[in-house]
Amino acid sequence: MFYWLLKYVLLGPFMHLYNRPTVEGVENIPADGPAIMAGNHLSFADWLFAPLLSPRRINYLAKAEYFNTPGIKGAFQKWFFTTSGQFPIDRTGADAAEDALNAARKLLDQGRLVGLYPEGTRSPDGRLYKGKTGLARLALETGVPVIPVAVIGTDEVSPPGPFRWRRRKVTVKFGTPIDFSRYEGMGGNRFVERAVTDEVMYELMQLGGQEYVDVYAASLKKNVPTGGTPQEATRIPHTAAS
Repeated sequence: MFYWLLKYVLLGPFMHLYNRPTVEGVENIPADGPAIMAGNHLSFADWLFAPLLSPRRINYLAKAEYFNTPGIKGAFQKWFFTTSGQFPIDRTGADAAEDALNAARKLLDQGRLVGLYPEGTRSPDGRLYKGKTGLARLALETGVPVIPVAVIGTDEVSPPGPFRWRRRKVTVKFGTPIDFSRYEGMGGNRFVERAVTDEVMYELMQLGGQEYVDVYAASLKKNVPTGGTPQEATRIPHTAAS
């Protein structure tokens, strides 16, 4: 209930008036049934704009820190994320990836749209980074379609660092659903999972117009010193269609 109140009364009208977001490809979202919404990740604001412009509710997996922060702020944060349909996952343990996949499977089994960020973390510089193969594993095991979702301009609305909300234009593009049934029974094959992941990243690159970098964003954030420059892009991802 709160999800729709937030979308249509409390927050959505402000976002429409202040940022004037536009949307393309709404017809690519199925009227019902499960699907994986695979998005690029530029900003904290991504998970607000994509659901705002989707006719169906999108459930995202959110890091557990949003749900267990102490104090009044933490209590409000937990309430906000829980009531807006986000599901906590612990990203610190050895089984973090498997726990996240299990949570996503349960949501898909319920016929929901599940939002995932294949890059695993926000882009450090606005470019599109190598996708992790957990999304491919989930798609191959469940057989649900993958819908690429490119959000453009959110890094200008709410850039990294202290919370800010700027008056910048945002565009959300929902791509054509990708059917990976041609790989049926091949889940667990790391080469197939990489091919599936790269195909999704290629579609995101085409939709959003971002430059692609063939390294994991998380690794780059760890290795680049303060004030350093991320390495140059190396190639676009291979796809079965290329």
